[in-house]
Amino acid sequence: MKGNEALAMAAIRCGADAYFGYPITPQSEILETLMAERPWTSTGMTVIQAESEIGAIHMVYGAAATGRMAMTSSSGPGISLMQGGISYMCGANLPGLIVNVMRGGPGLGTIQPSQGDYYQAVRGGGHGDYHVFTLAPASVQEMADFVSVAFDWAFEYRNPAMILADGTIGQMMEKVVLPAARPRLTQAQVEERAPWAANGTMRHRMEKNRITSLELDPAVMEAKNQDRENRYAKAERECVRYEEIMTDDSDIILVAFGSSARVCTKAVEMARAKGLKMGLLRPITLWPFPKEALSKAASRAKAMLVVELNAGQMIDDVRLAVDGRIPVEHFGRLGSGVILTPTEIVEAARKMAKEKNL
Repeated sequence: MKGNEALAMAAIRCGADAYFGYPITPQSEILETLMAERPWTSTGMTVIQAESEIGAIHMVYGAAATGRMAMTSSSGPGISLMQGGISYMCGANLPGLIVNVMRGGPGLGTIQPSQGDYYQAVRGGGHGDYHVFTLAPASVQEMADFVSVAFDWAFEYRNPAMILADGTIGQMMEKVVLPAARPRLTQAQVEERAPWAANGTMRHRMEKNRITSLELDPAVMEAKNQDRENRYAKAERECVRYEEIMTDDSDIILVAFGSSARVCTKAVEMARAKGLKMGLLRPITLWPFPKEALSKAASRAKAMLVVELNAGQMIDDVRLAVDGRIPVEHFGRLGSGVILTPTEIVEAARKMAKEKNL
């Protein structure tokens, strides 16, 4: 099935309570699959096409405030509209899942694949000091697997999580093993997992919980923000994921995520066959970013080539991790739909090796 379809099926199976979204290419199959599966008749999951992306993210805010597993999905233009709501969710310490199946931009751009939303995802596209957990799948299987991971992290750290997939991964078809179904939580289980949730109707409780991102006392606001930063620091210790392929003896290490990493895997194979020692380090979590893994790899390699379907965004984080110890350059395409090929990646690496006398 398509990556989008697999993600929708996984959402039903992981016990999600609600989906609120609005159609936009190349992720519309998520909403369409949920509507076709009619999970409200089987698991009780609510599925609503909102009037807009702004409406959708604030519906997620409302459902998350009650302790429920709520999600939305969109592509670049829609995710841009959601930024205020995402910032509010971070400020209110609310869990939730946002799926961005990236298309080319800026503006309406094109419906073809791109990786131009990296900055938006990992730098926090809205206002204030916050991060969003960002998982970058490179296969249809990971589109399915990352749904439960994202929800689990969102609730453990009380912070939104994002699955950031480029349009290629959302639209491509592969075999997939769907996760085992787990039932939606009962109200009692929701109360146990989320004792902070809005509870105005829970008469057995003496105090009502209030969900808000507003705090007018400077000292209290600072303490709340510091608590969030402490949770982020814990996540950076415990939630980093990455994959390494043949990096131990590499002269040049490719760094890529999503569909670009798939192409780089073949490029590594081709380069090795031609005598060029090349490997791949694939960040799976774009936030928290695998800084230590890249730093260690930099102690073994002579250079890194960051391969992205954009003008160069992740390269900034790679350079920060490497801290100037080896050259780090970017290779990408800007056609927003013009997919990289293994051959041109190998040639770019050869050119870099020649220019740097590696």
